[in-house]
Amino acid sequence: MTDAPRRRDVGSFLTAVGLGAGVWVVVVTASGGVLGALGWWTPVLGWPVALAGVPLALWTLRRVPGVPMGSAAATAMVALCLGFAGYAAATHSEHVLPRRDAASNLQAAISLAGTHERVVPVDVSVIGGAGPLERGDVTVASAAFYEVGSASDPAVQPQFLLAPAVVYGYGVWLGGPGFAQLLPAVVMALALLLVGLVTARLTRPWWGVAAAGLTGLLFPVLNVARGTYSEPLALVTLLGGLLAVTLVAAEDDDGRARRLALVGGVLVGGTGLSRIDFLREAMLLLPLLAVAAALGRRWVRPALLGLGLATLVSMALAWGLSYRYLGDIHASLVPLLVIFAVVGAGSWAGLRLWRSGRRLPGAVVRRAPDVAAGLVVLVGLVLWSRPWWMTVRQDPDDPGARYVAGMQRRQGLPVDGGRTYAEHTVDWLSWYVGWAALVVALVTLALALRTALRSLAVGRLEPWAPALVVAAGSTVLTLLRPGITPDHPWADRRLLVALPFVVVLVCVAAAWGARRLEAAGGRWGVPAVAAVLVAGVGVPAGLATWPFRGVGVERGSLAAAADVCAVLDRDVVVLGIDSRASTEWPQVVRGMCGSPSFVATTSVREDPERLAAVVDELASGAAAGGGRLVLLAADGPEAIEELGLTPRPVVDIRFPEEEHALDRPPRRTDLGGIRVSVADVPAP
Repeated sequence: MTDAPRRRDVGSFLTAVGLGAGVWVVVVTASGGVLGALGWWTPVLGWPVALAGVPLALWTLRRVPGVPMGSAAATAMVALCLGFAGYAAATHSEHVLPRRDAASNLQAAISLAGTHERVVPVDVSVIGGAGPLERGDVTVASAAFYEVGSASDPAVQPQFLLAPAVVYGYGVWLGGPGFAQLLPAVVMALALLLVGLVTARLTRPWWGVAAAGLTGLLFPVLNVARGTYSEPLALVTLLGGLLAVTLVAAEDDDGRARRLALVGGVLVGGTGLSRIDFLREAMLLLPLLAVAAALGRRWVRPALLGLGLATLVSMALAWGLSYRYLGDIHASLVPLLVIFAVVGAGSWAGLRLWRSGRRLPGAVVRRAPDVAAGLVVLVGLVLWSRPWWMTVRQDPDDPGARYVAGMQRRQGLPVDGGRTYAEHTVDWLSWYVGWAALVVALVTLALALRTALRSLAVGRLEPWAPALVVAAGSTVLTLLRPGITPDHPWADRRLLVALPFVVVLVCVAAAWGARRLEAAGGRWGVPAVAAVLVAGVGVPAGLATWPFRGVGVERGSLAAAADVCAVLDRDVVVLGIDSRASTEWPQVVRGMCGSPSFVATTSVREDPERLAAVVDELASGAAAGGGRLVLLAADGPEAIEELGLTPRPVVDIRFPEEEHALDRPPRRTDLGGIRVSVADVPAP
């Protein structure tokens, strides 16, 4: 008996697990979005949806081709992913106050799980009516939560997209916010599994294990796995989609392949449920689908159908439930939509020209592989050299620019708030994988693209070509315009496609080098190359992660929120009266404490007499409704004292938080904290 059937079964099982996780995320998130829009996302419906998503994913992926893998490599892969999940969960951060996206996602999950609807109405009768909102004295908006609707009928809309709120909301239902904070570690472990499977499909199983391990060692990967960010969910769907397309392109064009192609399209398009810039990857896949269609591959239709339907659903839910967020980013979203349309139209036009008999001149076809490889190297060198001849800036009046200017003052850098530091994005990559890995990855990418074009010239589409083009294009676009405030490690989340791609390319190069050494008669080819791989990638990655090997940041935030909730009786209405109370606490009070929460607007907070008048008005309104007004200050007790009231300290803790750095990688944590005081306001 040969070992082939058993090898295929093990690989097929792991492939089904990875792809099934992505399908589950898409199905559950889409369902949660529709039901949440109607106010029906209750445990009575949510848990059956979650349970039904498992057999649906398994049925969709039944008998699909898998990545061949022996039991030893599969065991090592699973052990590595489980170890990563356990370590990331044990050292997780406690992002609770909406200072970063992780806490914003957690609060959105708490809100959806508790209220059962995505956009939550606010009852203004608890402050005596809509007058204070109509005059602009108070608002229900806060960091990452918009005020929508009218002043007489306001509602709170979370800023970001839906997937984190739905998926992490299951953790809230199951064990509260603390349990929800463990889920990203599990999701990121599934993403590592997919990285390993993609690499194993391109090379050999043990190189896949190496790729998964090295990717898990990267600090941006670990940092994101410790918080309720959207990136782990986006990676699972995107990597799953690219793996599915890679597998289907290598198979016979039969029913199984077409079903797998449908799954691949759904997963790439379904990435839009987690992050809006998925349009880049969806767009980059279109030309490859056109090429496959030109070669007569029938699986293109279901792939395009899945991609189109999932993209439409993702965009519809984003527009319907996060339209204020889309409006805020319209300056980058609209050009991306235009480029998407242009690429789609160009792909369709190219396919029509091909089918009408038009062909490129033979000289162009012969030279294209070498020219493309040269252009890849040239683009890499241009991106690397940008700091010497370019300074990328944005509008200096943008809120992000003002934040950057403040960081520059604190760090002793020249004050130029409009700088995005985007010319240094290749340097950002080097912080975590080292320059040697970047050089090897660039050369490997150039040679791989040349091989793909040579194969295409003779009518063959390399199975890995779609994944290569999508990952490479996404990486280049990210390096050109990361589109995030350059605050590290915050900004490093933008590298979570580029960094695994570099690791995969380096592992592909290592596998090729090991085969060459083995063919030359070297017994120690694989160990030697593995040692070089560890030294070239593992050492820089380990050194960058080592300072953050302990527990995550902002530990104690959950207990602080619980302490604040404990002093708020059921009948209170909370008013935030200083900067941090107005940005960080309204949604925490509203979602975790269950108390109505409003904030004094900036103009009111800056005018003591006006603030006092607003406080008196809201106290009267709250008393008329049978409640009482409580003031909350989080910058210090001074704001309460200035109103002639006695502050009552509730929380005063210190904890490590991320170091904020602009021109270098993070090397340590800073000291942050939470200090909250409250005061009851007697009714006038």
